[in-house]
Amino acid sequence: MKTIIEMLSDEFKSAFAECGYDESYARVTVSNRPDLCEFQCNGAMAAAKAYGKAPFMIADEVVAKLAASETFEKIESVKPGFINITLGSEYLKKYLAGMKSDEKYGYSNTEKPKTVIVDYGGANAAKPLHVGHLRSAVIGESIKRIQKFVGNNVIGDVHLGDWGLQMGLIIEELRDRKPELVYFDENYSGEYPAEPPFTIAELEEIYPAASAKSKEDDTFMERAHLSTVKLQNGDPACTAIWKHIMAVSKADLKKNYDNLNVSFDLWKGESDAQPYIPAMIQKMLDDGIAYESQGAIVVDIQEESDTKELPPCLVRKSDGAALYATSDLATLVEREKDYHPDAYIYLADKRQELHFTQVFRTAKKAGIVPADAEMTFLGFGTMNGKDGKPFKTRSGGVMRLQYLIEDINNAVYEKSVENRSMDEEEARKTARIVGLAALKYGDLSNQASKDYIFDIDRFTSFEGNTGPYILYTVVRIKSIFNKFEENGGNLAECNIDAAQNASEKKLMLSIAKFNEVIDGAYKEKAPHKLCQFIYEVADAFGGFYHDTMILAEPDENKKKGYIALLALTKDVLECCLDLLGIETPERM
Repeated sequence: MKTIIEMLSDEFKSAFAECGYDESYARVTVSNRPDLCEFQCNGAMAAAKAYGKAPFMIADEVVAKLAASETFEKIESVKPGFINITLGSEYLKKYLAGMKSDEKYGYSNTEKPKTVIVDYGGANAAKPLHVGHLRSAVIGESIKRIQKFVGNNVIGDVHLGDWGLQMGLIIEELRDRKPELVYFDENYSGEYPAEPPFTIAELEEIYPAASAKSKEDDTFMERAHLSTVKLQNGDPACTAIWKHIMAVSKADLKKNYDNLNVSFDLWKGESDAQPYIPAMIQKMLDDGIAYESQGAIVVDIQEESDTKELPPCLVRKSDGAALYATSDLATLVEREKDYHPDAYIYLADKRQELHFTQVFRTAKKAGIVPADAEMTFLGFGTMNGKDGKPFKTRSGGVMRLQYLIEDINNAVYEKSVENRSMDEEEARKTARIVGLAALKYGDLSNQASKDYIFDIDRFTSFEGNTGPYILYTVVRIKSIFNKFEENGGNLAECNIDAAQNASEKKLMLSIAKFNEVIDGAYKEKAPHKLCQFIYEVADAFGGFYHDTMILAEPDENKKKGYIALLALTKDVLECCLDLLGIETPERM
């Protein structure tokens, strides 16, 4: 189903051509003067020079060709050569009826379906999620959902940090704390225990303690390095401990990601890429892509079009150790072998842009991925406190994501407690849904690359462009439906009708932008465009609700038309909210 802009442009192309002008001038846009018209075409202004005519003369000719079309309620030429367009109510009614009857509300992707890998987790094993993980998870989840909605085969990967020195540190700290464990008995030759020798709470305390110790105790750091090497060389005891670390960490991370309504198709980590590293580096050397520099192995990535010098990609250190770039490149080797994706999307802090430029260019130069593979880095800004600095706890530390979610849930609960008509259990459940909406909408409504201020009072407000306000709009519509059905109404018997007043038409015009907005959010990988659309629709609903007697309307046909429009409004809002990873409650 074409967008209204596309359909209008088609009519204008025919009109321009019939008048003897090139159809490329027939571009229709949303009006920048909504007080005068709904859409406009300024093509006559551009065509005037090419055809040696006054622009208003061209505009007059085109308008004359279109004047009899049922598409328009009003179409007029305005000097010096603008064409102002107001849609006919019947035309708009038919368009929305088409949306209502379609599973995707008329959206269709004209591109061939792609296989897309979205890399958006980035959590580290043995560490709790903190506020720094929020944006990657929330934006990545929305990107994944939008990609799936348009018809792509999408694979979301958490890509855990589960390898390297942090594992050696944990192993050695565990040795100091529990030397009696069989893992540290060099003479032990039996099977290692199936149950881990620590809980998630203990594990989360072990790592920071080990990290702090390593900075003060050179001997401990040396032991950690040795255990890391042993793990990477397949030592059975170290491997058994590592498996325990991963089992405990994954269970906790899944629980916390579930609390965010975020899920992954793959729970791969850096460790999965390790087997591919030796052959990958050797092939780079054999092909002359990589070379030795001061004992390290590097790949030049500089291109003629670059305006500044870019350092080479370091793929192996002089001591033989692998780096993040090495792991990311080897992960691409694995992904190409398993999935042959057409496109990759990586979510990470925008300060990692150079890293991903190095990895992407090296991957293509070395033939790890096809030359035409789409590789996109979506770098996001930071979530800051009211002081404009990265968000911290009151004591100055990095806040655990679990605590941030609890804080915002409690804030929503406290705001709603005075006027609620539900029991405690439902109130808490609703507060969790609304709190998460406040958190995610507050993040996603900002352009991803920009920093934003985390303001719990503003995010949890039930007024303005906030998650709670949007959810309240949906709940209000559900309440109207409940009353309609209680009075004998049947939603299935309601059909979209022509607009009865200006605010109803404004709501209809807002909803009609759905296809265009989805296409933009998909192609630009921009969830914030969905948020802009959601708020526009919610705001238009507010105007319609204020101006219109809906349930009190005495004309049954008009009433059914209103109800059908609200049903489409609710469905479109819930669809867009779902693409943001946001649920809607039944009551608030």
